[in-house]
Formats: sequence, structure tokens, C-alpha cells
Amino acid sequence: MNTSPPPTAPHPATPGVLDPIGSVPSWLPYVVGAAVLVALAWLIVIGVRYLCADTETRRSIRQAARIRRTWPRLARNLGLVTTDRTPTFLQSLATTGDKKPEPRTLTPKLHTKTDPYGVTVTVKTVPKVGLEEFQKRADHLADAWECTRVSVNPDGPGKLRIRAVRREPLFEPYAYTPDGKPPADLSVWDLGIDEYALASVLRMSNVPGVCVAGLPGYGKTSLINGLISRLAPSGAVQFAVADGKVSEAHEGDYADVVNRLFAFVGDDLEAANKLFDRLVKLRRGRSSSIRRVLGTANMWAKGPSTAWPLVVLVIDEAHTYFREYKGTDPATKRLAALAQENARLVEDLVKKGRSVGIVVVLATQKATGDAIPTFIRDVCPVSLSFAQKTTDAAVAALGEDIRNWPEANPVSMQDPGFVGVASMVRQGQEGYTRIRIPYVEPEHVARVAEASAHLTADPFELLTLQTGPNLTKDTDLDIIA
Repeated sequence: MNTSPPPTAPHPATPGVLDPIGSVPSWLPYVVGAAVLVALAWLIVIGVRYLCADTETRRSIRQAARIRRTWPRLARNLGLVTTDRTPTFLQSLATTGDKKPEPRTLTPKLHTKTDPYGVTVTVKTVPKVGLEEFQKRADHLADAWECTRVSVNPDGPGKLRIRAVRREPLFEPYAYTPDGKPPADLSVWDLGIDEYALASVLRMSNVPGVCVAGLPGYGKTSLINGLISRLAPSGAVQFAVADGKVSEAHEGDYADVVNRLFAFVGDDLEAANKLFDRLVKLRRGRSSSIRRVLGTANMWAKGPSTAWPLVVLVIDEAHTYFREYKGTDPATKRLAALAQENARLVEDLVKKGRSVGIVVVLATQKATGDAIPTFIRDVCPVSLSFAQKTTDAAVAALGEDIRNWPEANPVSMQDPGFVGVASMVRQGQEGYTRIRIPYVEPEHVARVAEASAHLTADPFELLTLQTGPNLTKDTDLDIIA
């Protein structure tokens, strides 16, 4: 007779609690499944993004993955970490007796963003590891990440922006096709991309003069035509050109934009003198009426408008109008007097035209004192230089400090690969930068000029409409200014 007790039925496991024989919680498969789905979705997004990218961007994506993967070890090797010996709250709770918690190594966290030229790395700093420490190790980062160069700049409180350039942007010419739309902000002029493949702009608010120098054929006129094609669709900008290379408007580099200019003169010194004199009268008329018309002493406080446009005077081959003539015959004396008067008038525009909305762009091969008088050149706050033959020419164009920045010195840019590359002072920062100016096809420039020709207006006549019929082109503004 079997006296064993009858078998007991197993109790159902309480949901979410491990039973004595080690069965898994009922919710765990759902959590694992959800995690797997999320991981698969993330991998699909990454894969699609990689497959849709161009060849160069794919290389940058692989480079970014390597940067993230190797960063903890590289940061320790370069000393870009800090040791935190203060225990956290959880460490304090877990510590018993006299045992002290192990110090923690804090590594700056980073985030990457890719483009065809390289990777932009955003870094969150940690104590004792900030801007200065990263800048000192920029060359080591470039070597470790296999980059052409690396720059480190602030990116807000507690953040740094590291630009890692894998591919040299300066050696790759690129074209710009104007869309014919007016720029959103006339105080900022787009130039191109810098040596880190980042957009480069000129902040033109309150800038009275720009000096552009460089050897023939390296991009001076292309730069100016490109700027005109960007600004021409706005009726709040009016252009005048004095081109010392030609005699008539249909000749030379500005023939495609002549119908967008309210004035043009060639290499005739007397005609140039009349244009400069007329613009000085405009400057005086604006100075005398700006408070009454605009309600402010500085046009840039409100910005250019169609009624009070920004006036851009381009003086190409500027040495034509300022050169010293030596001789005692009447013809030479007359030319010498005109050149001196031209220099005086342009000096007036550069020194006094800022607040009333007049900008003078002077272009020449060598910005030495015999080409552009120093009393004009040295008050132009913005200077650019394409390739130069001598260091003296580079210093004349960019200032004495260019000797301390040999990598940006335009003397080193005489290789044909640097056609279209200019060097300039970093606005608001120390040092110099090199910029690749985009090439604009002449037919595109002509198309934009033709489409915007109806916007051309004489600024003097616009001023007359606002100040009354008593102000004419022949008014003696020395009296009313």
C-alpha cells in the first residue's frame, strides 16, 4: 500500500517575480523584443543614411565612427581627462568602514556631425580641460584622426566645436549659381568657404572700405562680380564702378553688369574725378539730412532700403586713378592734379561714408602706397589678398602681422591651385584665414544683372525725392553740410 502523499499541483508564478525554480519574468521577453526593435530601427536609419550619402561623406561617416570609438583612449593619452576624487552620493552610500571609493576619470563627451569635407565634433568640457587644453593638442588630434587640420573654437558655455578637415577644401574650385533672390541680410556678404570648409562671410555693417589685392588672374574681379551677383537682386543696393583697365562700359570685366550700375567710368581720370566728386556731394547731402529723413545718425541702425540704398563704389585697378605723375609739361601737370584730387575725394568717402551707407571697394595688384595712398588704404577695416610675389606686397595688403602667420601668407599661394583663394584677417578673432572664392559663370552674372536692371536707381535722385526739390546734383553741399 502506497502511503506517499499525493503530488501537489505547482503554484502559478506571481507575475513579475522569480519563482523558486528560476523561471523568467513574464514581461522580460517584451522588453527584450522592444530593445531589439529599437536597435534594428537605429541600424536601419544609420544604414540608409550611409547608403544615400556621396562617396566623400561616407568616408567622413567612417571617420566619425572611428573618432567616437577611439576617443576614450585617445583622451587619456593626450591628457584631455580629469580625475574626480570626490565620491558621488551613491558611492558614499555603498562605502563601508574605512574603505574609500575609487576616484573617477572624467572624459569629455563628444557628438559628431559629418559632411563631405570632414567631421564637426561638439565637445562638452570637464573641469580643468577646456578651450586652451584642446587648442594645445589640436595638431595631435589631427594626426590621430588623420586630418589635414583641426581647429578648436568655443561653442557656447561649457562646449567646444572641433572642426576636423579630412579633405583640403582650398584646392577644390567650386562654382556658385546665383538664384536671383535678394539676400536676407545686407550687412553680411557671403564670400565662400574657408580652409575648414565652413561658410565665410564679411560683416559689412559700419564698414566704409574694403581693399582687395593680388596678382592678375587670381580672382580679384571674380570676387567683385560674385558679390554684385549676390547683391544685385536687392533694390536696397546701388552700384557704381570705376574700372581702370578699360575705356568704355562695354569693355572688360563689368560689361555683363553695366545695366545694373547707376554709373560707370573707365580709365579717364577726369571722368573718374567727376564721379568721385558727385559721390562726395551725395555723402554730404546724406550727412546733412540723415537725422531728418531716417531719424538716426547712422543708416545701419535701420539698415539699407530702396529709398536710402547702400551705395557700393567699386574702384578696380585703383592705381590708375591715384598714381603720381611727374613732369613739367601742362598735360602731365593736369593729370597729376586730377590724381591728387581723386585721392582726396575717395579719402572723404572712405573716412566719412560709413554712417550714411557708402562702401568703397578698392582693387589693385599691389596695395602699396604708390597704388593706393596710405591715408586711404590704412582706414579700410577689411582687406583681402590673393597671391602675391613679395612679402612687402603681402604686408601692404594685410598688415605687418601677416609675417607671423606664414601658412596664410599670400606669398605661399602662387601655385595655380590657389587661383581663387584669398587670405584675410579673421573678423573678431586673432590671426588670418584663407578663403576659397566661388567661381560665378559670366552668363549667370549677366542673367542676374539683366533680371534686376529695373532696380537700378540714382541714389542722388532718391535723396532728392526725400529732401525736396531744392537739392540737385549741382547744389553746393559744402554750405548745407
